[in-house]
Amino acid sequence: MRAIVVQKFGGTPELADMPVPEPGSGEVQVALDAAGVNPFDLKMADGLLEGKMPTDFPMILGVDGAGTVSAVGPGVQAFAVGDRVVGKFLTAPAGHGSWAQYATLPEDATLVPIPAGITAVTAAALPIAGVTAQDLVDTAGIQPGQSVLIVGATGGVGSFLVQLANLAGAHVIATARGDATDQVARLGATETIDYTRPRPADPDRIESDPAAYRDSSVTDAVHFTHPDGIDILFDLISGPADFARHATLVRRGGHAYSTTWAADEAALRDRDITGGNFESKGRGPELSRLLARVAAGDIVVPIEATVPLEAAPAVLGAGSARGKTVLAI
Repeated sequence: MRAIVVQKFGGTPELADMPVPEPGSGEVQVALDAAGVNPFDLKMADGLLEGKMPTDFPMILGVDGAGTVSAVGPGVQAFAVGDRVVGKFLTAPAGHGSWAQYATLPEDATLVPIPAGITAVTAAALPIAGVTAQDLVDTAGIQPGQSVLIVGATGGVGSFLVQLANLAGAHVIATARGDATDQVARLGATETIDYTRPRPADPDRIESDPAAYRDSSVTDAVHFTHPDGIDILFDLISGPADFARHATLVRRGGHAYSTTWAADEAALRDRDITGGNFESKGRGPELSRLLARVAAGDIVVPIEATVPLEAAPAVLGAGSARGKTVLAI
């Protein structure tokens, strides 16, 4: 079968011919139709799991995948051949991912049925990004009327987070390039901050610190419209310095989350702010809940590009996403 692999951590992703995996006891074999592309995939290739999870090489990349159950191992009860399914194809040992024509997964892993009317391409865009967004909203406990700043609103997680925060009743402030204003507004943002537009409220500071010029467009703009602060910060892209500046916008008693592990959690606690560095723990129930909302028309799955499997090395790690990239297998 065709698959995208790396021969070692830090290796160059390449198209390779790999054996078709057979399902063992309690396992499901899935003939994959589509696979999602996430920043996590590049981190895996570069060695994120080294020393943390046993890994087989050549390592087949990819976590998000959707397709049809093509075989089941002994003892499987939850799925049958012909079922349309979507899930996270990352279990120990790693290296048997979704960027392939076939993959196997334990039936008790994150694997759920795809509702009627949802395509495999749409479903494959959901597991990592959508579930992370759902987990963030659930953890923050958003209340109607609260102000929520989403830094990185046009990416995979951000596109879902804008919608879910809006559905929770929040006043959503989103950062995006100016030409993406309409996109995030359609997803549910009440305000959009163009982070490329400089707003040097303090020209002396900007002149002495050019690196702060772009960041000032976010912090100054939000402070201007919300001088009393915001309730919740979701920062999906920033490093420690920018996250710290964005966190100054959060009022005491609020919440601030970083998905890039940029938060100084002790500094947040000193200001009575909860949250910090966030890692999604969501599995099948959260994914099923998202799929139900997509099927009901409450959530739109923003897909920026659909490319063939062999194009995966070219799109791996590509920046400035406006939605999800999906591999057609």
